[in-house]
Amino acid sequence: MSRSRFRSTALTGAAALAVAGLLASCSGGGSPGAGQDAGDPVYGGTLVYLEHQPPSCLYLPAAGFYPNGGVLNQLTDKLTWQDPKTLKVEPWVAKSWEVNADATEYTFHLRDGVTFSDGSPLDAETVAANYDVYGLGNKDLKLPVAEFVNNYERSEVVDKDTVKFHFDKPSPGFLQGTSVIGAGLVSKKTISLPYEEQCQLKNVVGSGPFTVANQVVDKEIELVAREDYNWAPPSFAHQGRAYLDRIKIIVAPEDSVRVGALTSGQADYVRYVQAYDEATVTSAGHRIYAEPTRGVNNGLYLRPANSILQDINVRKALQAGTNAKEVVETLFTGSYPVATSVLSHLAEGYTDLSAQLAYDPDRANALLDQAGWVRGGDGIREKGGRKLELGVFVSGPQPLSKQTLELVAQQWTRIGVRLDVRPADSGTQAVDIKNAERTAITHSMVGRADQDVIKSHFHTKNRDVLLSNDPKLDRLLEEQSALVDENARNAKVVEIQRYVIEQGYAIPLFEEPQVYGAAPYVHGVGFEAVARPSFYDVWLYKKDK
Repeated sequence: MSRSRFRSTALTGAAALAVAGLLASCSGGGSPGAGQDAGDPVYGGTLVYLEHQPPSCLYLPAAGFYPNGGVLNQLTDKLTWQDPKTLKVEPWVAKSWEVNADATEYTFHLRDGVTFSDGSPLDAETVAANYDVYGLGNKDLKLPVAEFVNNYERSEVVDKDTVKFHFDKPSPGFLQGTSVIGAGLVSKKTISLPYEEQCQLKNVVGSGPFTVANQVVDKEIELVAREDYNWAPPSFAHQGRAYLDRIKIIVAPEDSVRVGALTSGQADYVRYVQAYDEATVTSAGHRIYAEPTRGVNNGLYLRPANSILQDINVRKALQAGTNAKEVVETLFTGSYPVATSVLSHLAEGYTDLSAQLAYDPDRANALLDQAGWVRGGDGIREKGGRKLELGVFVSGPQPLSKQTLELVAQQWTRIGVRLDVRPADSGTQAVDIKNAERTAITHSMVGRADQDVIKSHFHTKNRDVLLSNDPKLDRLLEEQSALVDENARNAKVVEIQRYVIEQGYAIPLFEEPQVYGAAPYVHGVGFEAVARPSFYDVWLYKKDK
């Protein structure tokens, strides 16, 4: 099956002109003077960065959506930094910490002199206020609990530079949790606002290396370097203010606009380069960054509360009738490894379950026969007068979601199953996605470089992608999140992966990267551990200017 069959790059003239206008207004950004060595970082210039989708709500615990990362990672700092290569958790705003033996008490000692962009101090009292919201939520302000925090009890301000957190059960994932995007620290004024106001960019006051200069909602955000910034993670070679003067973040939904702007020199750096455009980017002399997300794989997640999928034989048949290798080879590139488990092979606690996930249409047909589903005249199976038809929504954040689902639908037709692929902009999606009967399957993934990522995806009090009615799964996830011993914790993660596959809850497809393209004069490109960009070290050298 050819890749071109699934490619859709139609561009409306109005959209192209709108983005072109924005690009024209910010072209000609900074370059070093002639003769400067491109190997030496220089200060100045404007980075033009194109994003596939506009940011959503920017309340930090709810801000995991990847388009938010290009904004929030520049505006907020965290207590700790997780090295994306070693995955070691290192000091940042916290210069040191202690954890008691059973991981129920964490004490952090803060750096001196860190301030928010409004001039207020980033002290122990403010950190405590942030984490009391992240750990407990606030019903009056409609602020939900952060999924990276488990078993939180309370904070304790020891002195202005020391804060202690108490947990009612072991919380071994908390230290790594202090490094994730949802753990960004905001001013006391920001954290005291209701949910609707914290969602708005204008109200996010952080301590990061950039601040917001301007926003055209859903179209463009302009960030400006903070001159007094001087508290990057100590392990960074670069300290002090960011190299760039400004960043222009422009929303360009059309793939051809983003790639065309990059290869023509109108944009410097873009996110969400589709697999079919990787060769275009590299042939133009630009670089592809396919960064791993290290979490729950891109896949289809089957909801057992659905009246058809409550039968494990049907769920297992769909697993056996899905050819993930064909999906990757038809639509994607080597940047997208075929999934061999629920988790990425780079995730903590990963185990290889490729044998259990092997494509076996004969087995799929036998299981459906056993379940009493008989092929009708049109080839689709029936039982009790009902067609074996299941619904799924296209997932906007997932690469080539529509094409992926359409290919899976073709595969399932061979075993007598109809998959109804619904558009992501359906007016009923917000309601139907929460109803297992109307939306039997979801297409999703989640990234985090910690064992708790599996709890984030499946637990009924977190993302609950399955709309689970399985108390055993919840119990396993809770046990994992409270195990202090690393080996025992990883063993529990293995047990959970096996259980999810054995129950037919998941059809892993591929390990989803975040794919970026950057011009050759963009230096210092960096990412956090799950592939959101950091622009602090980025600098520009355009030899032709």
